[in-house]
Amino acid sequence: MAIVKGPIQLTGSLSGVSFYTRRGSDKIIARTKGGVSGDKIKRLPQYEGLRLQQKEWSGVTKLASAVRFAFGGLHRLADYNLTSVLNGMANKMQKADTTAEKGKRPVRLSQFRQALDGFNFNRNYPFNTVLRVSTNYELNRETLSASVTIPRINTDIDLLNIQRLPFFRIIISLGAASDMVFDEKLKDYVPATGALHGVAAVTNSAWFPANKIIDEQILKVQLNEKQVSMLTAEVSIVLSIAVEFGTIGFDGQPVEVKYAGCGKVLCSR
Repeated sequence: MAIVKGPIQLTGSLSGVSFYTRRGSDKIIARTKGGVSGDKIKRLPQYEGLRLQQKEWSGVTKLASAVRFAFGGLHRLADYNLTSVLNGMANKMQKADTTAEKGKRPVRLSQFRQALDGFNFNRNYPFNTVLRVSTNYELNRETLSASVTIPRINTDIDLLNIQRLPFFRIIISLGAASDMVFDEKLKDYVPATGALHGVAAVTNSAWFPANKIIDEQILKVQLNEKQVSMLTAEVSIVLSIAVEFGTIGFDGQPVEVKYAGCGKVLCSR
């Protein structure tokens, strides 16, 4: 991979080289095409190690995807590629397993839940730099419920409104992600508890004027009560929060502005 410097502004393919951009960067990235054919990787013995890595990578990406869904859509406010970071975290969790056979090692988020605590969806303006009040929260695993208390907000002091938009709201989500285990029959990775894998519930506050003092508020969120009986030790519960900014929509009501806001994980239990 190379970074293109200078006046060249293009994307696509040219003479075996692909040019593309990546969110969060204004640079153009160049990558050559080619490599070992997929057929050789599948057949030749010297690629056995790579085949095992590819098999395990399936479990890694599936867990990372489920965690992203557990954010309840709040990852839409991210200003960088969360998926690659979550893949990296899941890969480390998988490598921490020293008992299972390589190529079949599980990815157990349940053993590393606190790795997600405080995980920020933004790098340019992290959550605590935008909403400058200390939120308190309670998460109950047994009832799959949570509440978040947001203290009084003085928007002149406690809110960093970069784009000077007229409205903002607070959003919380409660989601779940299951460990990934290798299924011998399917020869693939599956969630240990499929019913609680990549699910989430979301609660939005009202839209508030961005130039006003907002009284203390308590937001509550709960997963489906039917899912409580499905909870196992292999499921991790993720509580996230975001602040989102909005403007006047076509119908005169507040509407969110794309990428205007930030979020983070409060805790994972």
